[in-house]
Order: sequence, then C-alpha cells, then structure tokens
Amino acid sequence: MTTTTTTTDVRAAAPAFAARPAHRDPNVLRWTGAFTASTLGDSVYYLALSWSAVRSGTPGQAGLVLAVGAVPRALFMLAGGVLADRLGPRRVVIGSDAVRALLVLGLAATLFLASPGLWALAAVALLFGVVDALFLPAVGALPPRIAAPDQLARIQGLRGLAQRSGAVLGAPLGGLAVAVGGPATAFGVAGLLFALSVPLLCALRLGPPPPKAETAGQGGGGAFAELVDGLRHLRRNRIVGHLMVVVLLSDLGFAGPLNVGLALLADQRGWGAAGIGWVLAGFGTGAGAASLLLTVRGRVPRAGAVCGVTMLLGAVSIGALATTGRLPVATAVALSIGLLAGLSGALCNALVQTACDPAYLGRVSAVAAFCSLGVAPLTFPLTGAAIGVWGLGPVYAVSAAVCALCGLYTLAVPALRRAELPAPPDRPARGTR
Repeated sequence: MTTTTTTTDVRAAAPAFAARPAHRDPNVLRWTGAFTASTLGDSVYYLALSWSAVRSGTPGQAGLVLAVGAVPRALFMLAGGVLADRLGPRRVVIGSDAVRALLVLGLAATLFLASPGLWALAAVALLFGVVDALFLPAVGALPPRIAAPDQLARIQGLRGLAQRSGAVLGAPLGGLAVAVGGPATAFGVAGLLFALSVPLLCALRLGPPPPKAETAGQGGGGAFAELVDGLRHLRRNRIVGHLMVVVLLSDLGFAGPLNVGLALLADQRGWGAAGIGWVLAGFGTGAGAASLLLTVRGRVPRAGAVCGVTMLLGAVSIGALATTGRLPVATAVALSIGLLAGLSGALCNALVQTACDPAYLGRVSAVAAFCSLGVAPLTFPLTGAAIGVWGLGPVYAVSAAVCALCGLYTLAVPALRRAELPAPPDRPARGTR
C-alpha cells in the first residue's frame, strides 16, 4: 500500500506552539542566533583553512586540502539524515557544533604552539567534513520541531538572512582575524562561534518527537534499512518526491554559472575582481530581500505555483547575465536572480518541511542537501570546460534552459502546482472553509 502525507495531515499532528509570528518568538530567535553563529563560524573557518593551506604548500596541495573536506561530506550526508531521524535533530546539531568547536579550537592551539604543516590541516578538514555531513540534514529537520507549520516560511526567511549574514560578514571577520593574529587567531574565532551556538541550541524548547514510521524498513533492519525506507518515502509521497527533482534540477542549472561562470564572465568583460564583488553583492542583496519578505509576510498564497513562476523568471535572468557588457546592468540582473532564486528556494524548502512525514524529515533533508552540496558542485569543472569550448553564451543558455525546465516541471505536476503552505488558524488557506 502506498501512502501520502499532506500538509493537513502534518498540521493536524503538530504540537502546540506559541501563537506568535516566528520572527517574534524567542524560541525561534534562539535557533536563528545559533544558526547565524554557526554560519559565521563556517565562513571564518574556510577562509582560515584556505589561507593556511596556501601559505603551507603549493597551490595544488592547497586545493587538495580543501577537497579533502568535501569528500566525506558527500559520502556521509545520507547517513547523517538517518542519524537525525533516529536520535532527534537537536541532539545531532548540538553534538556537531560542539565537535566542530573542539576540532577548530584544537587546531588553533596547535598553530599557536607549533607549525605542524599540511597534514594537520588535512586531518582537521577531513574530520570537519564528516561532522558537517551530520550537521546539514539535522539543521534542515529542526524547524518543524520549534514552530507551527504555518510559521515555516518565516523560518526559511530567517534562515536565508542568517546565511546572507554569514556570507557577508564572515569573510571580513576572518580576514581581520588573520591580519591581527594569523590563521591561529582566525581558527580560534571560528571555534568560539561554533561554541556560542551550543548553549543557544540547548535552550530550545522542542515539540514532542514525531511517531516512528510504520513501515517494514523502519526500526528493524538497522541504519541501511532506514535509509532505504527514507528513499522509498520519496517515491510514496506525491509532493516531496517531486520536490527533490526540483531541487536537483535547479541546483544543476544554477550552480555552474553563478560560481565558475561568473569569474570567467568578469574576466572576459574586463570587470576584474571588483566586478565580481559587485555582481555577488547584487545577488546577495536580492536573496536577502527575498528572505526578509518571507520573514515579514510569513505566507505566500499558491506557494507551488509561485515557486514555478519565479523559477521561470529566474531562468530568463540567468540567460540575460551572459549577454550584458555593462557592470551596472549585470549587477541589476544578479539582484533579480538573487531575489527570484531566494524566493523559490525558500518556498521549496518550506513545502518540503510541511509535506514530509515528520518521521522522515532528517533523511529527506539529507537527500536535498546531497543534491545541492554533493551533486551540483560536480558541474563546476564541466561548466569551465564547456565555456572553454563553446563560450559563455551557449553555456549560460543551457543553464537557463535547465532552470526553465525546473520551473515548467513544477507547474506541470498538479501536486506541486497546487501545493500550499499552511495558513494560520484564523486565516484558512485558499479553497478551504
């Protein structure tokens, strides 16, 4: 027998939470503060790691050190989802941030006392990648345990603002720490930021854990059986399974042009490094505006249809970015990309969290993170090679076509097109009485 989980089912089973908007709920704000501190810690850590690796070895060796952390993150991401569902997301997030704090502070102390070389950096990068693989699915599964379903869009907005803050403030903070006291000081700052998140997470008030899924693979056959059962849930759930296709397609179309392609575009147009900064600032401003909109508004009617339309419009903007030769125009186009991609991405995440059976949310979050952080980066070398052969225009056009396909898929699948976010109790969703 196949089963589906609807937004109404999830909402009916949800625990009682404070009757206030998420951005005014102290419990949610504690989570936001912890996530912001952790995001800042990530930015400072990666800057310190890349700087230390470049100063300690050749460029090739530095690249290898940075890649060492990405491999275990991709390999253990799905296992992290199983662990989040088995132990509870808060335990996994607290443990992950505590271990990351100890790892990075230990590296800082080592660098203060000695010069261990690349082997120490590689070892920490490897362990950090393993812990990161556990952290990412758990942090994605935590919001439904701290707020009502009708507040999940606001939480996604707050999460987006935290991520923007980490990206904008983390690099200057890490650079200042390196300038003042060297990489050891920067690693120390990162470790303290990870440590700061732990008491905030410990102070969270959580709703009761979701009931265990009543399927053959759950609880009886070990971690692998639970993982397989989670993947089967994607097939059984008529909304969440399709949303994973949306996540994969959007990241495949979006990641290459906005990472590798942007640097090549700036070089070809003669904008230089400052031009890259302006375009990224435009993108960040647009994404931040989308997050702020969701945080304040809280709910977008016809979320599934809006998600599909914004993906189509975003595809047009991605294609247009390769056609402009003027930096101010490119910055404005990047702002529109950030606004549209930020809105569609946050709505997609909120729909996943409301439509998914709570017992599977860790594993589903792991699949989504694996698509974004495990599969999408594989397009980076392909994008660079394709631009070298065919040029910027055709590659950006193909990427825009993939994003447009993603939007069309969202609008063509009835379950996605009609998907709604839960409305507050005093404001029924469209079509309900």
